[in-house]
Amino acid sequence: MSRAVLSAGSNVGDSLGYLRSVVEAFADELVAVSSVYATPPWGGVEQDDFLNVTLLVEGPGTARDFFERGVELEQAAQRTRDIRWGPRTLDVDVISVVTDGRVVVDDDPTLTLPHPRAAERAFVLVPWLEADPDATLWTPAGERPVRELVAELDPAERDAVRVVGRLETGGRA
Repeated sequence: MSRAVLSAGSNVGDSLGYLRSVVEAFADELVAVSSVYATPPWGGVEQDDFLNVTLLVEGPGTARDFFERGVELEQAAQRTRDIRWGPRTLDVDVISVVTDGRVVVDDDPTLTLPHPRAAERAFVLVPWLEADPDATLWTPAGERPVRELVAELDPAERDAVRVVGRLETGGRA
């Protein structure tokens, strides 16, 4: 049995619809889903703000299974990868996976786990903390409470991540 943290974001087209498609696709495995957050773009590319949600899902799949399902959802949303950190219809990232009680740590270039930049991204940490107030993230320095990681973020970056609504879950959450 695996439990995964997924972060989904969109800033092109029907962003709420794309985020809803992720929640619907994982509805049977959904443990919790954060509110929808508006977040400034990350990475220096001029573009509109993103809408983001974090999902906690649990099921018999592997980290690779969660990743492949995310890629399928991105493809269904006609995601293109023209500009690194650029605008996108849908981005689904696997942030962290625990399988049979053990954190999956993998440096595979296609799916690095835990996500190598999660600890520095307010748009990942703030919604995750809402969805799971007791969350922890494995870092090279060891397991860290997400609450502490959020507190260490630049206050301007942290405060720029703001709740704008909720999605209907229709699943276990």
